[in-house]
Amino acid sequence: MKTRGILAACLLSVTTLAAPTAQGETLTDTLVKTYRNSGLIEQNRALLRATDEDVAQAVAALRPVLSWAVSAGYASPTMGDEFSGSAGLSASMLLYDFGRSELGVDALKETVLATRQSLVDVENTVLLNAVRAYLSVRRSEAFVGLRENNVRLLTEQLRATRDRFEVGEVTRTDVSLAEARLAAARSGLAAEQGGLARAREQYKAVVGEYPGALAPIRETPAVPSTEEAARAIARQENPQIRQVQHQVKAAELRVEQASKVRYPSLTGSGSVSVDDDGDDSTRLSIELSGPIYRGGAIASGVRQAQAGRDAARAQLYSTGLLVDQQVGNAYANLAVSIASIDASNRQVTAAELALAGVREELQLGARTTLDVLDQDQELLDARTNLVSAQVDRFLAIYEVLDSMGRLTAEGLGLPVPIYDPAAYYNSISNAPLSPPSKQGERLDRVLRAIGKD
Repeated sequence: MKTRGILAACLLSVTTLAAPTAQGETLTDTLVKTYRNSGLIEQNRALLRATDEDVAQAVAALRPVLSWAVSAGYASPTMGDEFSGSAGLSASMLLYDFGRSELGVDALKETVLATRQSLVDVENTVLLNAVRAYLSVRRSEAFVGLRENNVRLLTEQLRATRDRFEVGEVTRTDVSLAEARLAAARSGLAAEQGGLARAREQYKAVVGEYPGALAPIRETPAVPSTEEAARAIARQENPQIRQVQHQVKAAELRVEQASKVRYPSLTGSGSVSVDDDGDDSTRLSIELSGPIYRGGAIASGVRQAQAGRDAARAQLYSTGLLVDQQVGNAYANLAVSIASIDASNRQVTAAELALAGVREELQLGARTTLDVLDQDQELLDARTNLVSAQVDRFLAIYEVLDSMGRLTAEGLGLPVPIYDPAAYYNSISNAPLSPPSKQGERLDRVLRAIGKD
């Protein structure tokens, strides 16, 4: 659906579900609490840090490996006991492997970048769920208010009908009709109260605590006025697309790495040892080694890497289509909700006028009690439709942001410390030594800072 004129005219309009009695918790407050409390976001941050460590370990494999060994022995020959001991230090290092190891490091770096985008996608999803939970509570509260008002009106209607029955203006059937409608209204109120309770539980599951008094949404973030503009942004910024793009690059690097497995490797090693007699020995060596025959395993590894690359490329294509669909669905929902708000406003106005007229005609005997009850139900339905359309409009705007990849704490300008995924990576990407090295101490500071955030 193409949505140009109607969206450009209505995107920035502000519609509230109901007039607030006092300023309560805003949607921004809810999003801030969600960002701070989300266990899913924390889980994926930890997964990202674990992926960062893969790079550190791959870099470490390109550096010298230093190890020590101490041994002691005892022998009991025929001439007497003999004790022996030695201590040694050895080192080895990969000198050259035709870039095979460096390609592995580069592939892991692309994996880190893909995992970062996965974290951004999770953040988008979590915040969108918070918006849904907030609006669900607001919707349910509005529905409960409408149902309570309907019960009060029908109670008054029943009282008036009974009074008219006492003086003979209506029949017992009219009283029964009013009683039936009041019972149905009370049943509907109970159902909406149950819906509100469920919405509050969902809010707690997403945000981490039960909602207080929620304020109406007074303004919404700006979104592109056309679907085409949003699609262009989504193709560039949506984290799902970015994630798969990095996965494609990593797969291509693994293909190149697999093709070099048949090449030899040059390794240098050395050792120093001292025995219990004080005699020492030193050994230095350089070794060039490579495969001759592995039963077809090398060729199979290349084919496997190529298949993984082809799968990643296909996933990139399908992900692009999926993101296009998400943008299109969001704009379709937005256009429908805007049109529904306009139609529902007209419906409410007409239903209010019709109800007032039917009540006047009832006094004149031109209408029956059933006519009044039917019109009252029509007004309730119109007001309910208006509330739903307003909620759907707000939700559609945030769905547009989510489809573009901009529903993040940074994109929304939330007043929270923004998590920096590069901070941990920059501290470990060079394979730091164990504490108490300076780099290790720096890593500890980063971890403490992330924990405080």
